[in-house]
Amino acid sequence: MESVRGQLLIAAPPLRDPNFWRTVVLVVEHSAEGALGLVLNRPAQTTIGEAIPQLATLLDSDESVFVGGPVQPQGVMVLARFEDPADSALIAFDDVGLIGIGAHEDELDLGVRAARAFVGHSGWGPGQLDAELERGDWILAPATHGDAFTERPLELWSEVLLRKGGQYALLARMPPDPSVN
Repeated sequence: MESVRGQLLIAAPPLRDPNFWRTVVLVVEHSAEGALGLVLNRPAQTTIGEAIPQLATLLDSDESVFVGGPVQPQGVMVLARFEDPADSALIAFDDVGLIGIGAHEDELDLGVRAARAFVGHSGWGPGQLDAELERGDWILAPATHGDAFTERPLELWSEVLLRKGGQYALLARMPPDPSVN
């Protein structure tokens, strides 16, 4: 299957895994070796200042940390929009990518237009994401800067589906539990 790097994975309604139910995942890397993504719509109750104070030079200490996925929940990744994409350790799309692990604290905010911190990430082994896409677990959509750094993360799942239109707009309006409707 062709790489879906830079695309959004929108959880299809039948996907009931609690880690991914109604999530929107930005695919940062997708190759024959596997895939890596970040859940964009799961803000944690914890702030940057409480969880990762060393990132206060880059991010507002009152901003929420996001739960990027169930893999390595103790690890931290910072998604950023760069003035120069070459400064990114790994570009997802356009000028949006990951800040390198080796970045010194003094260098963190140089050339960064926007940033968001994630604990954990989403990961797939070789062929696993391809199989999930073929099975219909995910709906694909192009990522935008507004998606990556949305101010309304809890509405992102519905907003992206509405943007796709057609039958997807109907899904966006579906209640969390249709049997209660």
